[in-house]
Amino acid sequence: MSMQQVIEEGEQVLLHTYNRYPIVLDHGDGMYLYDLDGKKYLDFCAGIAVFALGYNNKHYNDALKAQVDKLLHTSNYYYSEPTIQAAKKLTAVTGMDRVFFTNSGAEAIEGAIKAARKFAYTHDGSTDHEIIAMHHSFHGRTMGALSATGNEKYQKPFMPMIGNIRFADFNDLKSVKALVNDKTCAIIMETVQGEGGIHPADPYFMRGIRQLCDDRGILLILDEIQCGMGRSGKMFAFEHYGVKPDILTVAKAVGCGVPVGAFLMTERVAKSSLVAGDHGSTYGGNPLAGCAVSTVLDLFEENHILENVVNVSKYLSARLEELVLENDCILGHRGLGLMQGLVFDTELASPGEIVKRCLDNGLILITAGADVIRFLPPLIAGTEHVDEMIEIFRKCLKG
Repeated sequence: MSMQQVIEEGEQVLLHTYNRYPIVLDHGDGMYLYDLDGKKYLDFCAGIAVFALGYNNKHYNDALKAQVDKLLHTSNYYYSEPTIQAAKKLTAVTGMDRVFFTNSGAEAIEGAIKAARKFAYTHDGSTDHEIIAMHHSFHGRTMGALSATGNEKYQKPFMPMIGNIRFADFNDLKSVKALVNDKTCAIIMETVQGEGGIHPADPYFMRGIRQLCDDRGILLILDEIQCGMGRSGKMFAFEHYGVKPDILTVAKAVGCGVPVGAFLMTERVAKSSLVAGDHGSTYGGNPLAGCAVSTVLDLFEENHILENVVNVSKYLSARLEELVLENDCILGHRGLGLMQGLVFDTELASPGEIVKRCLDNGLILITAGADVIRFLPPLIAGTEHVDEMIEIFRKCLKG
């Protein structure tokens, strides 16, 4: 079947919730993806920060194949050794104490919100607690996650949202403090805003939020679904700030392609929040997902992924700065680790059109909002891949 025939069939049966590009990706290897016609693409998107280890990693593939042959699913009525091993390793690298495995990042956010509200309810029996979230944030598309997403464009068609969520300005500590009251039970935020335009938290802001939470007995929920798992140059971006959340959400690269996420919490939160019957998931943390997480964490250590991110991200930042200096249409560059963005003057250039040109020329990128192009390569990227990307990107900037 030709690529066009596959696309036409998809248009007949898939719900039109995505504006898909007219290619059918077939297989991948390392930093590259290939479509049905055999065309090669350098991937600087990584499935939206998912494929940290690149494509066709033999160790990862072999571990999953072995687990498929052994046991895929049982249900959470029983213990699963791969899942327990995954939980031990994930709590070790996060510094958290308890983990609940989900099937996605949005589900992790849902669980984090429930845990925070249950924690507050346990302490005072009240059901009118409030959560503070951030403008321009993105936490997911399910109703709870959407309710904490600070973008009316995503929310408006699905109103009303769940109640008692108020929005402050990211990196503006005064705006957060202005919303805090006796009903505030949690503050939820991304350590680095992704969809909102690649905005890392300011150190003063992050530390101020942590202190505010400590002073007022408020839980800090950090969403590291996109910016976590090594992408910042540390295992989790909050480590750059010398703070620790009370609840942490992860997904994307934690499974490197297998649909799995998690929310984690400290023992203090766990003791006073979710108990048997409060939360559940049929597939969450099944043996296949557990095997994926456990294997990914092993490979991060064995392949020195963090060291690679630190080295290559410096080079990527320098090359992106060259583009800023060379092009009037590029206003600036920001990011952390291998989560970088170029900000465009949209009157001079369209990020969406540039991304399409790049795709035509064998480079996969994505936008972040209306004026930013994101660079989210697999964490195995080398300086040679950065050079290859820059060469294609330069060409596509010129039209």
